[in-house]
Amino acid sequence: MYAFSREFSRARELRFTSYEEVRLEDTTEAVLASIRKIIRASDLHSSHIRRTSGLTSPQLMLLRAIRDFPSATLGQLAEQISLSQATATTILNRLETMDLAARYRSEVDRRKSHVQLTEMGESVLRSAPHPMQAKFISEFETLKPFEQTAILSTLQHVAEMMQHAPESNESSLDESAA
Repeated sequence: MYAFSREFSRARELRFTSYEEVRLEDTTEAVLASIRKIIRASDLHSSHIRRTSGLTSPQLMLLRAIRDFPSATLGQLAEQISLSQATATTILNRLETMDLAARYRSEVDRRKSHVQLTEMGESVLRSAPHPMQAKFISEFETLKPFEQTAILSTLQHVAEMMQHAPESNESSLDESAA
């Protein structure tokens, strides 16, 4: 009861017409604050990855995808880690320069090329940190399967809502990942 009267008083102070308007604004602000916290935590972990491995998070993600999907084309790998093919190409060019990955032509269809890890790439991956924070992984794994699925579903929905925002531009978002 106290929470309702406190929020209703706030609604009157802010000249909102209803309790629902205050709750919607508070909920929206709480969602945005949570998204900012996730972005901040991700940025901090990306800095940790860079300091410890010399790789950016997208480079590490692409290396892991190459390892996990050894016969995939670059387009398939890009799709797997949610990057445009152009961005994945830029990242792969850097990985090739560092001698961590290499392209090779398909034996079946010479028009297609595939990507593989070099020995140095495999070595770097063995010592590289996980792309996700260890604390998050350990806590997430203790959740019940339905809780994990609910989080996944909600995050996928949020990502889709943000991806289709009219002011978002996929190519400019991808460029910052390279």
